[in-house]
Amino acid sequence: MAIATMVSRITGFFWKLMLGWIIGFGVVQDSFTIANTLPNIIFELLLGGVLASIVVPLLVRSHDDPDGGQTYINRLLTVGMTGLAVATVIAVALAPVFTRIYIDGSTGNANPELATAFAYLLLPEILFYGLFALLSAVLQAKHVFGPTAWAPVVNNLVVMATLLVYAIVPGKLSLNPVHMGDAKLLVLGIGVTMGIVVQAAILLPALKRSGFKFKWTWGFDARLKEFGGLALWILGYVLISQVGMVVTQRVLSAASAGGVSIYAQAWLLFQLPYGVIGVSLLTAILPRMSRAAADGDTQRVVDDLSTGSRLSAVMLVPISAILTVSGVAIGIALFRAGATDLAQANRLGTALAFSAFGLLPYALVMLQLRVFYAMKDARTPTLIMLVMTVVKVPLLYMCGAVVDPRQVVIAVMLVNSLTFVVGAVLGQMWLWVRLGNLHSKKIIAVISKSVLAGLGGVAAAWLVSRFVLPGTIGSMGRAWLVLIVQSVVAGPVMVGLLMALKVPELKPATSRITRLVRRG
Repeated sequence: MAIATMVSRITGFFWKLMLGWIIGFGVVQDSFTIANTLPNIIFELLLGGVLASIVVPLLVRSHDDPDGGQTYINRLLTVGMTGLAVATVIAVALAPVFTRIYIDGSTGNANPELATAFAYLLLPEILFYGLFALLSAVLQAKHVFGPTAWAPVVNNLVVMATLLVYAIVPGKLSLNPVHMGDAKLLVLGIGVTMGIVVQAAILLPALKRSGFKFKWTWGFDARLKEFGGLALWILGYVLISQVGMVVTQRVLSAASAGGVSIYAQAWLLFQLPYGVIGVSLLTAILPRMSRAAADGDTQRVVDDLSTGSRLSAVMLVPISAILTVSGVAIGIALFRAGATDLAQANRLGTALAFSAFGLLPYALVMLQLRVFYAMKDARTPTLIMLVMTVVKVPLLYMCGAVVDPRQVVIAVMLVNSLTFVVGAVLGQMWLWVRLGNLHSKKIIAVISKSVLAGLGGVAAAWLVSRFVLPGTIGSMGRAWLVLIVQSVVAGPVMVGLLMALKVPELKPATSRITRLVRRG
């Protein structure tokens, strides 16, 4: 599952790289990025947050039914798919309204008309995102993880093929005025949507093999009412988070052309380590934690939370250190090609370096939210998100007002990470009040040792750069050289320090490496 997740993230990242190389960071990619974000946002508002947070726990509990939860699942799917179909039609009709909300076109740095044209083609993804999420939840509740993990890889391959076709199709996108029948516009919009269609369809054979047979089942189950109560709090969570998203996009789109797409790519890079490590961890822990919560076994819930926190720290803090010291090299090494210039790639890498410290807090917030949801508490995560947004929004507006427009994207990424620090501290305190002893001393000790090892790695990498590879990074080749040298130096230093500090969470990884060396 971890391999599939890693391949999915890598291929997903690769098509974003292709997007930068083929289209560049400017108005076209800004418009596509915002339009391509809309189906995700609306899906999250309708169902996504609920599915990811509370549907799997409820499905696990329904397995205790006399029919193994078959009727309950059918009712859930019937209500979910019908609602999504209706919502998709409404969303497509309201495409111009959505793009006006997310784009500030007053400064002339954005093109709302082009974003709307893309939105008409991309918003039908809502239905297929929903279908994929519903079927994935059913499979996860049956402990079938493989097809769900590999399906996004197929989606990414379809999008890569789409981008190749886009590059081959002659001509340029018409920006003023925007033509809906433009061949490049249609290729990009329809091709990306087809990727999501394939991603959902590929789960159907796995569902059939699991023995599940779908049957339209109307009517309400008492647990669907319980689901509805929890869903209202989740909806509140998503709505509040979208306030932060809207302000982020408007500040970026008003500041400078390309800011939205640079932010999107930097955010993707920031999330990549969590996507590979954290998501795999959560997918494995969530059903077990849900069962422990359903059994009223608080100690098992605390043990899973503690284990997840310590493993996240020992794996993600060293990665944060690498991203901090090598952020600029990463940005230039990956993006300085095709239509992307050196300044844009440099800005992207700097944004990544300034925000890397937020990686562990981000992972902890995601883990803490799942603990609350496993305990059927959807209210507390919403309140935590409210506090995070209250902190975030004024800082974002301040970035737009006082920071150089070209550097706003760096400041916005920094604000994101600060907000996750606030959320992680608040979540831990709230869980302590709710569950009692969270083994906090153990967690803090592992985080402290991981930070110490990370600082050692950063210092070693900086010294090498200062005395062995002095000077600025002006080309993709030099960026790769700096990145490789810094990683080769910092990685072993950090692992060595973690071993010297006797961090037990490192043992599974070191044992595996030792076995491989002995076999060799």
